[in-house]
Amino acid sequence: MPGKPTVGEYMTRDVETVSPDDTVATVAQQMVDTTGHKGFPVTEGRTVEGFVSAGDLLLADDGAAVFTVMSTDLIVAHPEMRVTDAARVILRSGIQKLPVVDDADNLVGIISNADVVRSQIERATPGKVGKLMRTLEQIHGVPLVEKRREVSLASLIPTQSRVYADELEGRKYELERGLAEPLVVIDNDGTIHLADGHHRVMAAHELGIESMDAYVIVTETPVELGMAETARKEGLESVEDVDVVDYARHPLVETTKRLQ
Repeated sequence: MPGKPTVGEYMTRDVETVSPDDTVATVAQQMVDTTGHKGFPVTEGRTVEGFVSAGDLLLADDGAAVFTVMSTDLIVAHPEMRVTDAARVILRSGIQKLPVVDDADNLVGIISNADVVRSQIERATPGKVGKLMRTLEQIHGVPLVEKRREVSLASLIPTQSRVYADELEGRKYELERGLAEPLVVIDNDGTIHLADGHHRVMAAHELGIESMDAYVIVTETPVELGMAETARKEGLESVEDVDVVDYARHPLVETTKRLQ
C-alpha cells in the first residue's frame, strides 16, 4: 500500500557476515570486537546459509566450525515487505534481527527491532498532512493549499523547544542514507513554521544540509496560528534556538524514575 514503510527503506544494507567454515572462537571474537552485534548471518557468497547467535556459541568447542552450531531454520524478510509485518514476525518469533533477501535469495540487508521502532518515529504521511489541514481550516475558517517543495532550513521557525539526542542519531542515519521523510511546514503569508520534523531538521542542520523536501501548507490569507504563539512564548526564532537534550532527561523517563 502506498505510504506504508517497507523493510527496504529501513534495513541496514552494510551487513557483517561470517563464513560457515569460520571457527566458533573466531566468530566469538568478532562479536566482542563489533559493537552491538549479538549474531551474524552465515553466508556462502551472497547466499544465506544460516544465522549464528551468541547463544549458539556459548557451549560450543572453540575449534568447531560455525556451520555445525548455526541455526539453519531461518526466518527472513523481503525488501518489499511492510515494516509492520516484519515487526509482527520479530515480536512473535522472539528474534532481534531478520536477514533480508531478494528474489534470488541473496542477502541484501538486515532489519532489527531497533529499525522497526525507528520507522515509526516522526513519519510524515499524506494522512497526517490532511488531518492538520482540516484542523487548521476548522479553527481559522480559511482555505488552505498543499504544495510539495524544498524549503530552506534557515527560513524555518520551530514550534518545539527541544529534541532528544537518541532520536537525533536515528534521523542522521536516515539522512545519510537518503531515507528521511519530508517535513511538514505552514507557510503563513511568507512566515514558515515547522509543524512536523524537528528531529529531522536538527539532524540536517548538524550535518550541514541547507534545505529539505517538505509538505507545505499555504494559507491563502494570513491567520494567527496557535503554534506561532507557542514559538513566541518559547523564544523560538530559528533552529539555533532548539535544545538537544540527552535521553536520560526525557520527561517520561523522569516520571518512571519518580514512581520507583
